[in-house]
Amino acid sequence: MSKTPLSSPPKSMSSTRIITKLTQLLGTSTPIVVPPMAAAAGGALAAQARIAGAFGFIPAGYKSPEWLQSEISLARSLLPPSPSDTILPVGVGYFGWQLDKEEDPSESIPPTLKTALSNSVQAIWFSFGTNLGKWVHLVRKHSPKTIIFILANTVQEGRTAIEEWKADVLVCQGNESGGHGLSSSPPLSAFLPSILPFSSTTPILAAGGLATGSHIASMLTLGASGAVLGTRFLLTSESFYSPAQRQVLINSDSTSTVRTMAFDIARNTLEFPSGVDGRGIRNETVQDFENGLDPENLNKRYIAGLALGDTARIVVWAGTGVGLMNSVKPAAELIKELHYECVQRLHAGSNMLS
Repeated sequence: MSKTPLSSPPKSMSSTRIITKLTQLLGTSTPIVVPPMAAAAGGALAAQARIAGAFGFIPAGYKSPEWLQSEISLARSLLPPSPSDTILPVGVGYFGWQLDKEEDPSESIPPTLKTALSNSVQAIWFSFGTNLGKWVHLVRKHSPKTIIFILANTVQEGRTAIEEWKADVLVCQGNESGGHGLSSSPPLSAFLPSILPFSSTTPILAAGGLATGSHIASMLTLGASGAVLGTRFLLTSESFYSPAQRQVLINSDSTSTVRTMAFDIARNTLEFPSGVDGRGIRNETVQDFENGLDPENLNKRYIAGLALGDTARIVVWAGTGVGLMNSVKPAAELIKELHYECVQRLHAGSNMLS
């Protein structure tokens, strides 16, 4: 399939709001969410997403409270001025296993989580932990107005988040998703309809392999309240991906990605819950892993490649929709294009009815 860019949207259609449970909850005009992508997203991307009518997250993963504070401050500086006591309309994302490691019996809230709550961010995203309920309850106790997103990789995880933890938003992540996920997760088109019957009020978001406005429209018609696009926003001027990593994405097609433990073993990031691996672009690190290279030498080769920025060695996370991406552009421009195409497809679908 060719990678054909969209034409500029007509003003009348690009200004059309899409109203879902998610957009009503967040006060946004489009149901697009930019997830917390570690080593790829930050304050600039989250702020520009919000300015364009979407919603963006800053990742706390692998970073210090000082780094997180700096990115939150950057987001605040880019957003329209507002009174200091109002909610900051961006989110922060956390790995549950990292909060477990960071927990200090002498502190009521882990430092990175305290950083987000003290800045009154609008939302918190929790993923990949065996004790996420504990962190949900902690946020509810200290900041009851904070909107809580929970990432689910199975129907049972989704039911627990909805029924036991009363998640404000559930992110339904299919096997096609780039970055970390559960290797046994079902495809998104099967997963989403399986989880929808368990809640008539909680906004359910679709994630995994989504790259276009048409994809977003298809998820809305299936019953989702919004769509999470990660890989597509790696190809924005605000992402932290290097020019070389971006070029790898542009050069890739739908057959280029693979789910693997290679990158976590090479980077020694093995704290994720059992069954979690990552989807990225197949390269020499993956080939060495599949050929049985031992972890020590896999790590040495990865570290050497990292020092050189060698994309044949370093990780380039990507979902299965990567073949539909062909350019780098500002996040706000991308969101407008995705929104326009989504509206266009929704209108086209309604014209099929008589």
